[in-house]
Amino acid sequence: MCQFPDSLNAYNQILTRYWGFTDFKPMQEEIIMSVASGRDTLALMPTGGGKSLTFQIPAMASEGICIVVTPLIALMKDQVENLVSKGIAAQAIFSGLSRNEIDVALDNCVYGSIKFLYVSPERLGTAIFRARVGKMKVNLIAVDEAHCISQWGYDFRPSYLKIAELRDIIPHVPVLALTATATKDVIEDIQERLKFSSPNVIRASFERRNLHYLVDTTDDKHRRLLEIGGKIPGSGIIYTRNRRRTVELARFLSSNGISADFYHAGLGSETRSLKQNEWMKGKIRIIVATNAFGMGIDKADVRFVMHFDVPDTLEAYFQEAGRAGRDSRISFAIMLYNGNDRMSADKRVLVRFPSIEAVRQVYHALGSYFRIPYGEGKGLVLDFNIADFSSRYGFSPTNCYYCLKTLENEGYLELTEEVNSPPRVHFTVGRDELYKFQVANASFDAFIKLLLRTYSGVFTGFVAIDEEFLAKRSRTTREVIYQYLVRLNKMKIVNYIPGRKSPLIIMNTERLDGSSLYLSASSLNLRKKKYVSRLNAVYEYISSNKICRSKFLLEYFGEQDAGICGNCDICRHKREAGLSRYEFDLISGNIREAVKNGNVRADELVTLLEYPPEKTLLVIRWLFDNAVLVTQPGNIVKWDDK
Repeated sequence: MCQFPDSLNAYNQILTRYWGFTDFKPMQEEIIMSVASGRDTLALMPTGGGKSLTFQIPAMASEGICIVVTPLIALMKDQVENLVSKGIAAQAIFSGLSRNEIDVALDNCVYGSIKFLYVSPERLGTAIFRARVGKMKVNLIAVDEAHCISQWGYDFRPSYLKIAELRDIIPHVPVLALTATATKDVIEDIQERLKFSSPNVIRASFERRNLHYLVDTTDDKHRRLLEIGGKIPGSGIIYTRNRRRTVELARFLSSNGISADFYHAGLGSETRSLKQNEWMKGKIRIIVATNAFGMGIDKADVRFVMHFDVPDTLEAYFQEAGRAGRDSRISFAIMLYNGNDRMSADKRVLVRFPSIEAVRQVYHALGSYFRIPYGEGKGLVLDFNIADFSSRYGFSPTNCYYCLKTLENEGYLELTEEVNSPPRVHFTVGRDELYKFQVANASFDAFIKLLLRTYSGVFTGFVAIDEEFLAKRSRTTREVIYQYLVRLNKMKIVNYIPGRKSPLIIMNTERLDGSSLYLSASSLNLRKKKYVSRLNAVYEYISSNKICRSKFLLEYFGEQDAGICGNCDICRHKREAGLSRYEFDLISGNIREAVKNGNVRADELVTLLEYPPEKTLLVIRWLFDNAVLVTQPGNIVKWDDK
């Protein structure tokens, strides 16, 4: 096992040197010192809590490499670019890279000075990865989005189960599992499936006192959208379920004088980056987006997050709502709701859980689409166009997608997010041999010099290039640049991989015939039952008119001692129904004083206070509804300090 410094000062120096901060955020120190002691650690940190530093800092302080498992390719790329910009050597391995690229990257991890290897979970089980990882000096395994390993979680991914096999290859390496949302069952399951040597959970309260939760029941969501967008100043995010509606709502806001733009995964990477940057800089006030927006974004001054459509889980809602108010100023998490939402949700259940026969049909068509013979195809990584596939075989794209997700959950394949891979180049010859080539082939000399001046690291590994940028620098066209690269590739001077943009299908097993494809009806029904249970929790949250919104959410995630926020729509309604805030606070303060000695019965409480009984009863009911007041044996009232 690698040795970590036992002094916090060493970690502070790294924090300041590379990240420019002088102090850690709450909980970061505790997590880092737990990892440094060699203990497996599960850290539950709210969105925006600085999760990445809890593994990046200790890994930097110890000899060896940190393996980071994450399913989010876009976030993986961002973090690698961020580390490299700080002078920290980092690599990423995910589906969509060529075998040669993976081979070079793994060699750099074994023999080079790479500090961080980001890897997507489906790559963990490949023979090439398993053969090399045992040769690496690994100091830490970090598992991001750790709830994905639990079948009780809202985003279970079978490929995460391969992480436990990694522990068998490199034993005695501590694991740091990280997640922003997990219920009690999921917390236990994560530790068991990651083979923790002993239970060890570090969690901060997820309470956000500055975040005001509101559920707005309305028959006209568009009208409320305008009213709220016009009333709450500052930056905002509006989440909606589908791509088409992001465009419609952004145009609706813009046509009514509110600065807005739309964002979804179907846009090109350059377009997404432009929209995101303009919103980050305040040039666009409101971004209307699908759930593709938000991962890795740390904009502190978001004043509101609105859900135009009701989300499917409280886990997703809590994480997305938590992107508001990271600067600790008052901000709002608003959910718009009307009666049609529940009917739409019930219809989605039918779509999300297709019949076994429908799944079999899609599986069989997939084999034909890629022309995979029976008994072959295991390990193939294939570009996939779901629109073309669905059209060719007469499937609904939505139904097809959920059939593929069912096959993924059963372990037969992986369907990745869209992978936007830029062109990459790696010189396959050394500098001396390259010089001889340039002397002998003068027509390539200027182009090779352009590559070497523009990009570093091209001799040690694959480097992403921008063909358009190279064309501008050399005052030529992109096609000319492309032809140079193709010719050099054929001459084995470079290994050139053209850019591409596509989701991927990864075949985890050889192609099976219809009778051999096993789909467990009980497993599918259990998954459906869990989904419906989480969906019901969302609508219980919406329909509740007694429990503080913050308290409801925190207790859902296991914080049984959560207090009332005093700021959500439920708290305001209860407090202000015939009472001013001053009156409510005054009466509740006197109630607390009256019961502090522990000898007042519930039926005596109203008579002990010198306020109108109807106002006193209103406050008492509210305090009981939110478990601030509780009764003990003998009907004695207790103020529960939480």
